[in-house]
Amino acid sequence: MLSITEISKLIRTIPDFPIPGVNFKDITTILTHSGALNETVKHLEKACEEFEYDAIAAIESRGFIFGSVIAAEKNLPLVLIRKPGKLPGDMISEEYSLEYGSNTLEMHSNSLPEGSRVLIVDDLLATGGSAIAAATLIRRDGNSVAGAAFVIDLEFLGGGKKLKEAGISFAALISISSE
Repeated sequence: MLSITEISKLIRTIPDFPIPGVNFKDITTILTHSGALNETVKHLEKACEEFEYDAIAAIESRGFIFGSVIAAEKNLPLVLIRKPGKLPGDMISEEYSLEYGSNTLEMHSNSLPEGSRVLIVDDLLATGGSAIAAATLIRRDGNSVAGAAFVIDLEFLGGGKKLKEAGISFAALISISSE
């Protein structure tokens, strides 16, 4: 089994992406390394053992990768949290701020049984904006947030602090304390 340290060594940094000054943490190298996706998901599941959840919410787009595997392995419902204009049907939406601008997330309304305890899954925690927006959508839809799971926490951007202030517990496999 790959250790978390070995998984962290697979992540590469792409400077000045998507805009100058941003050092993008690329997890696609986890996907191209044989077995690393499975090992990463196992570590995420272990890190989330304290959370009681019965549904998964995966944030577009790389959160879909990890969230869908967890949902499939645990035989749980999966709700997709997407960027605007990508979901058909009735939706609810939430605008949020991110490291280099703002965006909006959408979710199908009534997509989970009311009262579901939802684990939010994404690849990376930066400023916390997308995770807090996802939590807002989940709560507005009549469900609760059991916690959030991330492969990477960019601690220096303060997202973890914002999640705690919003009452969201989280787990991250890899913490990066400085750029």
